[in-house]
Amino acid sequence: MKRSWIIAPAVVAAAMLGVATSSVAAERTVKIAGFGAKSGVVRSFGVNTEAVMRAAADHINKGGGVKLGDGATGKIEVTFDDDRCNAEEGISVLRRIAGTDAVVAVGPTCSNVAEPLFGILQKKVGDAGDSGVQMPIFTDTAIKGGLAKISDWAFRNVPNESEMYQKLFAWIKAEHGELKTVYGGVEEDFAHSRFTWHKVMKVRAPEAGFEVVGESKWLLNDTNFATQVREMKKAKADIVAISAHPFTTCGVLKEMQRQRVKPKLLVGLTSSSSLETLQGCAKQAEGIIIPTSFAPVTPAAKVAADLSAEKGGSADLHSAAAWEIMMVLKGVIETSGVTAKPDTVQDDRRKIRDGLAALKETEGLLGTIQRTAEGEAIKPYVYVHAKGGSWAVLHDPGS
Repeated sequence: MKRSWIIAPAVVAAAMLGVATSSVAAERTVKIAGFGAKSGVVRSFGVNTEAVMRAAADHINKGGGVKLGDGATGKIEVTFDDDRCNAEEGISVLRRIAGTDAVVAVGPTCSNVAEPLFGILQKKVGDAGDSGVQMPIFTDTAIKGGLAKISDWAFRNVPNESEMYQKLFAWIKAEHGELKTVYGGVEEDFAHSRFTWHKVMKVRAPEAGFEVVGESKWLLNDTNFATQVREMKKAKADIVAISAHPFTTCGVLKEMQRQRVKPKLLVGLTSSSSLETLQGCAKQAEGIIIPTSFAPVTPAAKVAADLSAEKGGSADLHSAAAWEIMMVLKGVIETSGVTAKPDTVQDDRRKIRDGLAALKETEGLLGTIQRTAEGEAIKPYVYVHAKGGSWAVLHDPGS
């Protein structure tokens, strides 16, 4: 009897150690690899996306993590690489990610990176004759139209600019029937801004009844816009539509102020509905109208914005899409049987790809997002305008 009392605590301790060891083993890391521009003129986009991804991961992990296919708990770990908005660098980054145990990648920032990068992915899933990279990519920022159709492994959570500007110009025409002409300004060497002016704004404005009376072009790294604004001034257009990112948008707006160019209305590029524009030229941007798929107008959007700010980032049209992506990935991981084990990485990637391809709709920060067969999103959006140093909702076309 005396010996049994001595042995019992050791047995209990061993049993407790076994439970603890089992508990640790049942919790695994689910690696999600972010990448985008964290240097150069558009570095703020990558910085914001990384902050939002980390905020979303913390939010998910504090809420219990993700339930894996074998019953284990997964805790999300985010990495983030700088591709410098350079296509060769982006492809190199993706190949490096593909060699790790990350189960999915989120990025890139720039359309001129996304387009060739999607081209190195396997085009048709399951094609044994195609040795392309088999890695699911879920893009939050690169917004040039139609890119997801390049590969079955590519998905995007970006708004449909063609629809957004079609509705915007029609709304402007209905609200301001006295306005007749549009002059365009375009950041010609950047894939997104070039595409949006030539294939979207320049098409949608005439459809709404406006006459396009000219255009000026500049480059992403330009700092002098005197010639372009002189051309703009000669046109005397009612509306100036600027298809450019925050840095050059502010440069042009400041030059317009210097040359006293005062159109009756300003329209901006989706990507410029950001904090960077207000920090760079709030006074000159006053009144500019931009369609955007994010504004902190719902409880969920406010939570995302607040938690992202705590990580040093700003939630905007692009970075908020990364929050939505993280929540979608949580759901897909839980429903597709991902186990996040070292020997199931490629199997897990295929499960995530198939899960994303099967989605018909997801829940976004502004409402329900429809998913297309080509891996694109149809997102709810609002029109915002710069007002008193902030972005304020001007109109909700969905209401």
